[in-house]
Amino acid sequence: MLTRSSDVPAAGAERLAALRRDAWREALPCFLMLAALAALVGRLGEFGPWFQLKALAVFAAAFALVLAGLAAHAPNARFGAANRVTLGRLALIALLAALVGEVVADAVAWGCITVATGAALLDGLDGPLARHGGLASDFGARFDMETDALLVLVLSLLALHFGKAGAWILAAGLMRYLFVLAARPWPWLARALPPSQRRKTVCVVQIASLIVCLCPAIALPWSRALAAASLALLAASFAIDVAWLVRHRQLSLETAT
Repeated sequence: MLTRSSDVPAAGAERLAALRRDAWREALPCFLMLAALAALVGRLGEFGPWFQLKALAVFAAAFALVLAGLAAHAPNARFGAANRVTLGRLALIALLAALVGEVVADAVAWGCITVATGAALLDGLDGPLARHGGLASDFGARFDMETDALLVLVLSLLALHFGKAGAWILAAGLMRYLFVLAARPWPWLARALPPSQRRKTVCVVQIASLIVCLCPAIALPWSRALAAASLALLAASFAIDVAWLVRHRQLSLETAT
């Protein structure tokens, strides 16, 4: 029997609903883990009562965006182990974000380094897991990339908060978001870029450099110099990508029409 055309959207909506339920099942343990970690860190650091709420609010806001973009993961019916790892990374980044504005101390800095290093190392797991499980998707790639971008932003804020660099270091964390905003008036900037090992390497260097900057043993002016060098490298990488997009602008416009 032929499937009616009206059944196709209904089937797609049903798969998306199942996918969202699976995403919630994966997110709840991350919420609980984050709540426990934030409570422990808050007690050890003698932070205020808002610390745990800040961490949970950051994770909740990020997960809301994950749910909003989940349709790109279809037709996969499962959230998948790779995205589960990325959710775990997101929880660790939310914990780091909650430290912005808290007391500045060597013990807190070492804690930041430990958590940030864990979040960075987990980044090496999601890609192989997605390919091994046959659940690779545009959603997973975007989720991973945006999680990296959030980590850079949070580390930039911490570098400023700890006095390791000036306010200019926030450019490292905001560059990705400014690029996305610029694509609204200039849609050709949203064209898919070709895979690049250079782009991946620069991202790793940027994250590693900011983590090193937080180390209490790296004082001014060395932390500032390291942060400036990594920012210059990131800006150069973005410039290369923008130059490629400019060269292919006409093709993008023709495709759009």
